[in-house]
Amino acid sequence: MRILICSDGTDPADKPVLLGGLVAAPTKAETTLLGIAELSGDEQPLRAALESEAEKLRGFGVSPEIVLRTGEPIREILHQTTEASYDLTIIGARRKGTTGLYWRSEKTYEVIKAIPSPVLLATGTCETLKSFVVCTGGKTFIDAAVQLTGKLAAAVGASVTLLHVMAEPPAIYADLVRLEEDVEQLLQSDSELGCNLRAQKKSLELLGVTTEVRVRHGIVLSQVFTEVGEKNHDLIVTGSSPTRGPLGHYIMGDLTRSIVNRANVPVLVARAAKSTQPARPGFWNALKQIFATTHGEPS
Repeated sequence: MRILICSDGTDPADKPVLLGGLVAAPTKAETTLLGIAELSGDEQPLRAALESEAEKLRGFGVSPEIVLRTGEPIREILHQTTEASYDLTIIGARRKGTTGLYWRSEKTYEVIKAIPSPVLLATGTCETLKSFVVCTGGKTFIDAAVQLTGKLAAAVGASVTLLHVMAEPPAIYADLVRLEEDVEQLLQSDSELGCNLRAQKKSLELLGVTTEVRVRHGIVLSQVFTEVGEKNHDLIVTGSSPTRGPLGHYIMGDLTRSIVNRANVPVLVARAAKSTQPARPGFWNALKQIFATTHGEPS
């Protein structure tokens, strides 16, 4: 594994560096510590700051390569990640506000959209990595994110929760909700959701990762953070999608942006691929058919 840690040398808590140490040490990753000076006069103090941060990484048993670039930060990070292939890029994400669409520095969102590797945001406080939650969406395009999560979880000894949140259905379908909340029945079903969650769970367990599937109902963002609070997860995994056409950047959906805005734990924004599998019948449709056959369709 190859990891890039981006630093501007001004974070007094060194969150990206400390998070990088937690990830790089157990994965035995080849690690690069990248600093970017926007002005040539900033190079010397930045180099000194990078040397100090590198010493902290060495305390984890990680020996980083130090790279210093001068120029516009987003462009220089993009150059670094295209010149060398990284499996993961770690950046800081200072909060700038609590209103509007973007609560973090604008550069945080631009990095997520621009660079080819998955991005790990050093948000909040993180001293351990023992419990991850993956916002699956129940689709196959999150499979690459699940695989990356599994590799990280296996290396650090973390458990993984696959979380799927469904909108609240009309009250007349209360029996369907009870069926859906039976996770074992869901995982044994032939629905698209059941088949995908079953395959994702199996892929994680093959890596030796303890895995739980949870289904919740309600507003997705609220349910994600309720899950994080109740289970004390250390890391949230969410996705971004590639754009169509020749432009090589990614789309960060409303849910991912909102998670990035509000998270008080690190967030892994993993790259999603286009699904190549034929769609199976939707889970609600499958349950409706079962319900209609067994009880008669509600009127």
